[in-house]
Amino acid sequence: MCGTCGCGEEENIKYSMPGKENHKHDHDRPHEHNHGHSHDHGRGHLHEIQLELDVLSKNNMLAERNRGYFEALNIKALNLVSSPGSGKTSLLERTIKEIGNELNFYIIEGDQQTTNDADRIAAAGAPVIQVNTGNGCHLDADMVNNAIKQLQPTGDSVLMIENVGNLVCPSMFDLGESKRVVIISTTEGEDKPIKYPPMFETSQLCVINKTDLLPYLDFDIEKLKEYALRVNHHIQFIEVSVKTGDGMDKWYEWLKTNI
Repeated sequence: MCGTCGCGEEENIKYSMPGKENHKHDHDRPHEHNHGHSHDHGRGHLHEIQLELDVLSKNNMLAERNRGYFEALNIKALNLVSSPGSGKTSLLERTIKEIGNELNFYIIEGDQQTTNDADRIAAAGAPVIQVNTGNGCHLDADMVNNAIKQLQPTGDSVLMIENVGNLVCPSMFDLGESKRVVIISTTEGEDKPIKYPPMFETSQLCVINKTDLLPYLDFDIEKLKEYALRVNHHIQFIEVSVKTGDGMDKWYEWLKTNI
């Protein structure tokens, strides 16, 4: 959890919008989600647990504010979570290009550094803001709130939040999203759901990407589904290859009927 994950003490958060002047927020105080305190084992674990509970409590309060804002404007927010390299950005790029005329997309990109992903999304044709978390390993509700104030999505739109690539900490932080989508690629092990159960427990949909590579890999999709259903018997699955487009119609159908 965040008290022990080793993130940096101060998250120098930056918000960048392609084509516009970059905004840097230098807070006079550490961010509310303060990861990197030193570990004084003499203090015991009660202090650490209390800190983690306080962090999550504050985040949950802010997430509810975000959710109320989204509901008031009929903004459907999806939190996309995964390991690094699963294909989240590629999934968004293709989605924007192929159904951007049917759904009004806005994108928040979360990464520790660079605006690479935001640049790709902007080129695909959607308004986007990049949130660089510095040493932080995930987005939180406050970061999303600040990003929304700059992105200014219109009502009746779809907000896609691409979280930092990480299967641990993002699962614990509600951003105010309508639904959470976990993406896993066939280049990862099928045992991810039982190795990182909170991420799959808190997700409504599992997108299995890079199915075009299955002939070349020792990856058992049915075993992955079995493991995921062990930790969350309500989770749904969509198999896609973003590269070839196979299965993307099922993803688009899910978007149109579930948000």
